[in-house]
Amino acid sequence: MERAYFDHAATTPLDRRVLAAMIPVLEGGWGNPSGIYREAQLARGLLDEARDRIAGVLGCSPSEVVLTSGGTESDNLAIRGAALARRESGRHLITQATEHHAVLHTMEQLEREGFELTVLGVDAEGFVDQDTVASAVRADTTVVSIMAANNEIGTVQPIAEIARAVKERNRRTIVHTDAVQAAGAVDIRPDALGVDLMSVTAHKIYGPKGAGALYVRRRTPLEALQLGGGQEEERRAGTESVAQAVGLAKALELAESERGQRTRHASELRNRLWRELNERVHPIRLNGPADWSRRLANNLNVSFSGVEGESILLQLDLEGFAASSGSACSTGSTEPSHVLSAIGLDSDTAHSTVRLSLGQSNTEDQIQGIARTIEEITARLRALSPV
Repeated sequence: MERAYFDHAATTPLDRRVLAAMIPVLEGGWGNPSGIYREAQLARGLLDEARDRIAGVLGCSPSEVVLTSGGTESDNLAIRGAALARRESGRHLITQATEHHAVLHTMEQLEREGFELTVLGVDAEGFVDQDTVASAVRADTTVVSIMAANNEIGTVQPIAEIARAVKERNRRTIVHTDAVQAAGAVDIRPDALGVDLMSVTAHKIYGPKGAGALYVRRRTPLEALQLGGGQEEERRAGTESVAQAVGLAKALELAESERGQRTRHASELRNRLWRELNERVHPIRLNGPADWSRRLANNLNVSFSGVEGESILLQLDLEGFAASSGSACSTGSTEPSHVLSAIGLDSDTAHSTVRLSLGQSNTEDQIQGIARTIEEITARLRALSPV
């Protein structure tokens, strides 16, 4: 059978409409946007138009959009840039245990440089309580970063409520959210969320890799990390990639305009897959929210006790199915997922976990196919297991 892709949380294929928008820019908009001659000004016009369109989706001013190379850079710039800009006011940072490593590792590096870090625990479904976040805020807390939607277990945090609680405790505290997984799935307008900084990327929403943005609310202090020229209003040096910006803009527009259809498609298939797996495989454990309305529509994270998740993935690949065990950024690590550990899973259960994340290309036939294949694989592996 044709290969079926079940790892859309890691990356997505490039939408043909996004590619069509980028090709003319690659061919004719190659000038340096910082120049004053005709070719440069053509590129500048295309770049400004892309920024305007990104701002239109986010409901913000174009001047509040900083173009980056993706989610990791946006997270680094947000957290480190804000922390350094406010270091004379305080050096206390707050995040949660299930954040992406782009956030956690940046926070931990700042801690090694003299900042104080509070990492909040989460409940068994991956939620952090807004009152818990607020109670951790102090007079010297400068940055709080809570991700909008978890990339491994699909937990959609109540960011608006969390941001409001933080601001009520200390209005000067800067609130950042990593919305990389949330874009195209939930409302990510910064004003609706009440955040000061927000990270997005293109390749999770059928756009190009290497294209991202950081929303920076007006008057939010931010120290540049990448130095050189004065691009992006001196917040991020380097010649802008016009085609990447156009690709991000188009991908964001499509993700927002088609959000209802995409989430319905993904949730119907996800729910069907969960029912099929429940009927075919025992025992099985769902990780993350049991309430589908509080979970990303395309996310299914399940553990198959007594079986190594990696063994399932390798055999799925041989049978024509691409899936993962969690964050692609942690592939190759022998340690159990920090997200699964944070929600209370023991090492054996965490290592028996598979993440299935659906997208536009998935079909009912593929759901039947992967459920049947997982049933066969787990039965075979359990029969071979000495446990």
